[in-house]
Amino acid sequence: MNATMNRNGAELTVELEGRLDTLAAPEFEEQIEPALEGVEKLIVDLSDLSYISSAGLRVLLTTMQTMEEQGEMVVRNVCPEVMGVFVMTGFAGILNIE
Repeated sequence: MNATMNRNGAELTVELEGRLDTLAAPEFEEQIEPALEGVEKLIVDLSDLSYISSAGLRVLLTTMQTMEEQGEMVVRNVCPEVMGVFVMTGFAGILNIE
């Protein structure tokens, strides 16, 4: 999995590519936690994410909880496979998906 982060002031865009699975989730969590400092708007672009596991969902949930305290988190460009996981797990109703 690849994570590209672009910061513009208090806005951070994170583009995820590949698979956010049990192996990649801890690494992504280590990258995203410090990057959220001072961020008021987080945009998570999933256009190139092909798979997400429960470990990946946990990282998204933790990140969303952090962002609820300091601003907002938006998830964009979700492919049908990942959206299916969001729907089955109830994340479609929790995440702010555009």
